[in-house]
Amino acid sequence: MRINQLKAGVILSYISMFLGYAISIAYTPIMLRLLGQSEYGLYNLVSSVVSYLGLLSFGFGSGYVRFYSRYKVRDQQEEIAKLNGMFLVVFSVIGLIAILAGSAMVVNTERVFGTKLSPDELKTTKILMVIMVFNLATSFPASVFNSYITANEQYVFQKLLQMIRVVVNPLLLLPVLLLGYKSVGMVVVTTLLTLTIEISNIMFCFTRLHIRFSFREFDLGLLKEVAVFSSFIFLNMIIDQVNWNVDKFLLGRFRGTVAVAVYGLAAQLNSYYMSLSTAISSVFIPRVNQMVAKGEDNMELTRLMTRVGRVQFIVLCLIGTGFILFGLPFIKLWAGKDYLDSYPITLLLIIPATVPLTQNIGIEIQKAKNMHQFRSWVYILIALANLIISIPLIDRFGGVGGALGTAISLLIGNGVVMNWYYHYRVGLDMGYFWKEVLKCGPAFVFPVIVGLLLKLFLEISEPISFLTAGFIYTVSFILSMWLIGMNHYEKELIARPVTKALRRVRERVIG
Repeated sequence: MRINQLKAGVILSYISMFLGYAISIAYTPIMLRLLGQSEYGLYNLVSSVVSYLGLLSFGFGSGYVRFYSRYKVRDQQEEIAKLNGMFLVVFSVIGLIAILAGSAMVVNTERVFGTKLSPDELKTTKILMVIMVFNLATSFPASVFNSYITANEQYVFQKLLQMIRVVVNPLLLLPVLLLGYKSVGMVVVTTLLTLTIEISNIMFCFTRLHIRFSFREFDLGLLKEVAVFSSFIFLNMIIDQVNWNVDKFLLGRFRGTVAVAVYGLAAQLNSYYMSLSTAISSVFIPRVNQMVAKGEDNMELTRLMTRVGRVQFIVLCLIGTGFILFGLPFIKLWAGKDYLDSYPITLLLIIPATVPLTQNIGIEIQKAKNMHQFRSWVYILIALANLIISIPLIDRFGGVGGALGTAISLLIGNGVVMNWYYHYRVGLDMGYFWKEVLKCGPAFVFPVIVGLLLKLFLEISEPISFLTAGFIYTVSFILSMWLIGMNHYEKELIARPVTKALRRVRERVIG
């Protein structure tokens, strides 16, 4: 059943993502025009600032699966109940602290956002912050139930809910925007939908998974152990906030909401790119923790990381090379001429991110081995350098300068330092990993040539010609990868479910 959940989880993740992409392609241009560039920039600016309150979790959530797996391997049900009780209490307290901290931010809105916002924008900002802070505060205790579902590998339910959210969210948002409620209406609808999802998770945990909570004998020793483990994950969270959100905050202070809107669109595209990778690696988190808890050797972990990494690399390169070739006309057709500067910003974000996104499983291996401290210290130094570099770059080059600072930090931190650490300290064979991953390289030659020829001989300025070029490029990429790049395992991942589906269809037709 576990294998089925893993495969179904990955498949449903990609179905959900492709649904999201398709809906986003249709919804985002309408949303951008109904909001206006300034309002969209304001929405992104407030979101980036409120997201810093997410640091109040101190990384505790990432530690849940590790400690749950340890108790599950030993079949210690009472300890799991105590773990659930402790996390619920801790996250409820964090939720209250988030409300208090958010209230202080609302009171000091002018000081937080600087002088570039107009009086009307400041008024809207306060309303947005109140709603977003409430949404974030409720998500803390609710995250315990989501983590429990993940730890039990119930990916079908989890991904189906995600899919429903992807479809329902724009269907609810469009009428609200058409009625003129703009960013405030968007945030209200998003909050109500989030609460519905959280309640669904809670009901599933109680009715199907029979979750238990024990609030007796509050284990301070366990809390200390979780806190020590999570402290370095907390540092990683700070780093992620600096790398992915500080640019928007700096742009808001130095350049205004229009610059934030352009960068925000690029950040949105980057988040789609990142989700292509995490959709695969996220379902392997319990598996990695169980392998480490059972004492499996480093070569087995390396093979798992390589199998997952190759699949991630192939998917990322399909989208990444396609965006390099056709990204500029895509943004022009999709978002409009006002957002053309999002193209170089997106490239500076997604190209360096490809290395860590191919190695996501390595992060989970570090956590499972309790060896993630080094990564945290390295990343925090790189993030500080990113911040120092980005301020003058943003002042001179705007959003492109901010993205360049992030790109430099990612290349140094992930491309060089972390690969050294994986190999010489964690014990993973990174020579084997990259040798296997880069075997896909020759398969890129043919589709890239096809893409360049399409750009040369086809005027990609209208929706039909753009879709035609995209379809031809995708088919050429898949064919080349199948014939040259993929190994037997990867071909089986595609061929086996397709064969089963065709067999079932044939049986039903004949039967």
